[in-house]
Amino acid sequence: MVFGIYYHYRNLRWRLCYKLAWRILLFLLFISHTASGQIRYSIPEEMKKGSLIGNVAQDLGLDLKRLRSGRARIVTGENIQYTELKTDKGILVVNEKIDREQLCGDVTPCSFSFEVILESPMELHPVKILIQDQNDNAPQVLYPVQTGGSLVAEMVPRSADVGYLVTKVVAVDVDSGQNAWLSYKLQKATDRALFEVGLQNGEIRTIRQVTDKDAVKQRLTVVVEDNGQPSRSATVNVNVAVADSFPEVLSEFTDFTHDKEYNDNLTFYLVLALAVVSFLFITCLVVIISVKIYRWRQSRVLYHSSLPVIPYYPPRYSDTLGTGTLPHVYNYEVCRTTDSRKSDCKFGRAGSQNVLIMDPSSTGTMQRIQSEKSILDEPDSPIEVS
Repeated sequence: MVFGIYYHYRNLRWRLCYKLAWRILLFLLFISHTASGQIRYSIPEEMKKGSLIGNVAQDLGLDLKRLRSGRARIVTGENIQYTELKTDKGILVVNEKIDREQLCGDVTPCSFSFEVILESPMELHPVKILIQDQNDNAPQVLYPVQTGGSLVAEMVPRSADVGYLVTKVVAVDVDSGQNAWLSYKLQKATDRALFEVGLQNGEIRTIRQVTDKDAVKQRLTVVVEDNGQPSRSATVNVNVAVADSFPEVLSEFTDFTHDKEYNDNLTFYLVLALAVVSFLFITCLVVIISVKIYRWRQSRVLYHSSLPVIPYYPPRYSDTLGTGTLPHVYNYEVCRTTDSRKSDCKFGRAGSQNVLIMDPSSTGTMQRIQSEKSILDEPDSPIEVS
C-alpha cells in the first residue's frame, strides 16, 4: 500500500512538471512570435455558421503543406468554439453564431483571442477577433411600467404653468455605439397642443397653460427609436390626469383594464362550468345506457340457457317442536269423491285449514285442529272418526 501511494505521488509530480514545462514553452513561443506572427480580424456579430473570417495561411505567410504537416490547430482560447480552422484551405470560419451582448455584455470593444499552434518545429501565432455590434435589439422601456392589470396615470394640477414636468420616459438599448442612441417622439395624444416630449431625454412637459376646459383624462403615445440601420423602436402609453384632487381623478379614471380582466375571468369560469356540467351529463348518460345494455344481455343469456331452472319455495311453516312422535309440522290435504257412482275427485280446502300439531305438554298424543267447516262434519264425508 505504501508503495502504491509513493507510485501515485511520483506520477502526479511528473504530470505537474510536464504541464508547467509545456506552459513555459508556449509562453516563450508567444513572446518570440508576438511582434511578427500576430493577426487580427474584425467581424460583425450574428454571422452565419461557416462564414469566412480570414485567410490564416495567407496572413501568416504559411503554405497549406506547412499547415497540414504541422497539424495546425487552435489552442488556449476560452471562446475557441466560435471559430474553426480549415487546414485544407488555410482559412478561419465561424463555427457558432456570435452574439455580442451575450459574449461581452456592456464591455466595449468586444473581442476574444486564441492561438494557432504548429508542430515540428513548434510555432505559435496569436489571433484576435473583434466583434462589431449590429442593431439586433429594440429599445426597452423601463418607465412608465406597462402593466396589463391596472391603470397608471400621472397627475397634473390645473394650475400648472408652461413647461411643467409631467413625467419622463426612461428606456435603454443593450446595443453599443450609435445603435444605442435613443430618440423620443410623440406619436399621438388626446390634445397635442398641451404636451411635448423631449427628443433626447424623453421628458414630457406642458407647452401651454392648463385650463378648466382641458379634459381630465389625457392619453399620450410615445415612440422610442434607436439610431441603428435599420432603426428599431418601442412604443409606450402614458396616461395623464389633469385634476387638482384625487377624488376627481377617481371619478374620471375608471380601471377599465381591471373590468376587462374581470370580464375575461368571468367568461372563462362560465365556459369552464358549462364544460364540466356537459361532461358530467354525458358521463351519467353513458353509465345508464351501459347498465341497461348489461342487464338486457344478462336476461338474454339466461333465456337462451339450456340449464334447468330449479325454483325455490320458502317453507310455509317452521319447525317449533323438538320432541314427539312427529318431529315436524306437516301439511296435508283431504281428497273425497263427489258421488259414490262416479270416479271424479274433489279436493278440499287449503291445507292451512287442516293441520296436525304436536302438543309439547303431551308425551305421545296428537291434537287435531280443524277449521270451522271441517270436511268430517259434512254429511257426505266418507271418512269416519272413532
